[in-house]
Amino acid sequence: MSKVRVHNFSISLDGFGTGEGQSMDAAFGHAGTRLHGWFFQTRSFRAMHGESGGDTGVDDALARTWEPGIGAEIMGRNKFGPQRGPWEDHEWTGWWGPNPPFHTPVFVLTHHPRPSIEMEGGTTFHFIDASPEEALQEARKAAGGLDVRVGGGPRTVRDFLAADLIDHLHVAIVPIVLGRGERLWDGLEGLEERFQVESVTTPSGVTHVTFTRP
Repeated sequence: MSKVRVHNFSISLDGFGTGEGQSMDAAFGHAGTRLHGWFFQTRSFRAMHGESGGDTGVDDALARTWEPGIGAEIMGRNKFGPQRGPWEDHEWTGWWGPNPPFHTPVFVLTHHPRPSIEMEGGTTFHFIDASPEEALQEARKAAGGLDVRVGGGPRTVRDFLAADLIDHLHVAIVPIVLGRGERLWDGLEGLEERFQVESVTTPSGVTHVTFTRP
């Protein structure tokens, strides 16, 4: 069976995967770009956006495992955009412009389903009201035997971990303290017992921890 993977998920030293106060101009709230600066510097990130250059060290080596073998993504509504409640702006198509970097079907979890949005480059956003198990079933159908990536945000990753649906989790612990926002680890005591755990710290100051199901 295909695997369920989480990649490049950045958290602060105090466990927050996003800041407080998300808005159209601040996708990660008061955290700004501080959680993802290490990723933005990599060659992999720049290549995703059609740019050249970038760092090629360990950060990049881990970052570039994000894409190979993925046939579909699942994300929470707040990763797609900052709107809450019933959709008021159907013109909004996500943070990524006309050609998002996913290039697969993407299932957006929301209590307010809406028509699918077909983008350039093979990305189609589907908006579903589903449990983690139900969403994974739909994503696996669309993935055609390839793996499914759970892209975030923190609550979505936490829900999939609580349901024991994740096979591979890559967390990048960034040396900052946010103090507020959405935490990843709440309610997941003993999580490490389910996985083989490895870690490496890179010159950027980031500690990459991977949890892999035996």
